[in-house]
Amino acid sequence: MPEPPSISVQISALPNNPGVYQFYDAEGKILYVGKAKNLKKRVSSYFNKKQEYGKTRVLVKKINSIKHIVVATESDALLLENNLIKKLMPRYNVLLKDDKSYPWICIKKERFPRVFSTRKLIKDGSEYYGPYTSMKTVRTLLDLVRSLYPLRTCNYDLSKDKIEAGKYKVCLEYHLGNCLGPCEGLQKEEDYQKQIEDIRQIIKGNFKSSLQSFKTQMKDLATAMEFEKAQRIKDKIDILENYQAKSTVVNPKINNVDVFTIISDETHAYVNFVQLSHGAIIRSHTMEIKKKLEETNEELLQLAITELRQRFKSQSKEIYLQFPVMVEEDLKVTLPKLGDKRRILELSERNARFFRQDRFKQIKITDPDRHTKRIMAQMKADLRLSEEPTHIECFDNSNIQGSNPVAACVVFKNGKPSKKEYRHYNIKTVEGPDDFASMEEVVFRRYKRLLNEDEPLPHLIVIDGGKGQLSSALKSLDILGLRGKIAIIGIAKRLEEIYFPEDPIPLYLDKKSESLKIIQQLRNEAHRFGITHHRNKRSKAAIDSELENIEGIGKKTAEQLLQQFRSVKRIREATIESLAESIGMAKAKKIYKSFH
Repeated sequence: MPEPPSISVQISALPNNPGVYQFYDAEGKILYVGKAKNLKKRVSSYFNKKQEYGKTRVLVKKINSIKHIVVATESDALLLENNLIKKLMPRYNVLLKDDKSYPWICIKKERFPRVFSTRKLIKDGSEYYGPYTSMKTVRTLLDLVRSLYPLRTCNYDLSKDKIEAGKYKVCLEYHLGNCLGPCEGLQKEEDYQKQIEDIRQIIKGNFKSSLQSFKTQMKDLATAMEFEKAQRIKDKIDILENYQAKSTVVNPKINNVDVFTIISDETHAYVNFVQLSHGAIIRSHTMEIKKKLEETNEELLQLAITELRQRFKSQSKEIYLQFPVMVEEDLKVTLPKLGDKRRILELSERNARFFRQDRFKQIKITDPDRHTKRIMAQMKADLRLSEEPTHIECFDNSNIQGSNPVAACVVFKNGKPSKKEYRHYNIKTVEGPDDFASMEEVVFRRYKRLLNEDEPLPHLIVIDGGKGQLSSALKSLDILGLRGKIAIIGIAKRLEEIYFPEDPIPLYLDKKSESLKIIQQLRNEAHRFGITHHRNKRSKAAIDSELENIEGIGKKTAEQLLQQFRSVKRIREATIESLAESIGMAKAKKIYKSFH
């Protein structure tokens, strides 16, 4: 295989037209497919500037040859790009695929058409409606249709000649009232076809024709004094109106519209597609997209719209979006701000969020590594870090009116507590209740020791407190020469403000943010761990002082007694003789007299 020209030569040969470009590596394997309004300008941008993202830099290093296809418009480029991605499946492209075989509703091309569900599309002239993302939706629709219209379920060839020849006899379905017996010529073809036309409209979400037809029949039967038959038609009207009321979510004038919304995190995006007909949702589907090159929401949504409309064979001429993107030329794009249109957009967005939450729950169980990686990537983005914070340490001070001041350091690895690495600190250099000085001391002691022992430093330090405590911690990092080498933030309890060094304006994370939940968990764990140590220390101090307050009993004697009897209660209940065995009769009498 001859060596291709240099990249600069290949780029110089590119036209300034819309089209699709393809990157290949030295072995001829496809790396990436992209679209462009101007091929030369777009492809040049990969090589003329330093790429911001690591994955894109890796891609550019691997490019050995470039191919392109010129098309008439940018819209054509979008369609071609989507088809090539599905066909070639390049390594660095997002993959918009779904291997599910979705159900359809088929109206069979026959003299008396059957209506049934299927997962196979046969090109025999039959009509197929769908695909539907849920078999439950298909069953609900078919149950509705069969409760309204008597249809045949047999697969006989009901040609005119065979019916006139009397080849068939009615079956049980006829006697149950579920079929009107077209096999024996008991139902006219035009009447049956009128039912099929009404069914087509119901499947499309339009109930108007069927309701008018049933109401006319009911009036005619009532006029003819056939009240039982009129009641049966009224029951059908009630069924249809009830279904219509449940399925209609917005103004029925909103007809033949596709709605697309997207939400995303650092690694994945979720695009929800809702299709509306006469104010009713006739289809809803959410697609999960794995990001490959830090694609923007606009790029991902653009691809998803093309793919979903092709996959579900949408003929809608209008789409609702959260923000503008380039789409097919004959499509009208609406960005709803108020009213029913805005409500349906918000409904689509909620569907995407619920799907994302469900995926998180599944992934947490089935793929914990991916779950951890996603949270770490999200924290990196939310807190503007240079690397994922897989090792985090959090500090908290505990003192009550300055008594027994202590501090705690808790450690999280990959978003989970690493309890064997937790540490307690008794404050040594600070007199009285001074949280700032205490924080400065423990941060210095912690990282001085890690440096001396050549232990790994954390990616992120979290200080329980606002700007004051954060400034104190920074003083210690300055002394140790660690300023700028470890990311550090403070979290203030009142409004959960996140403070960064030398930034007077705090960051407010979404209350439901997983990044904030991890930080809160760290803070709460540090507080719990510190308080426990503080209580134990106070309790021991109280016990020691209770014994030492007895005249003639010193600290050494108190410790000796506690070592043997384990608690002040047991010392109080002990006999003089048992006390004397440990500390002698003279001191035993003093303690016994004090407690009795």
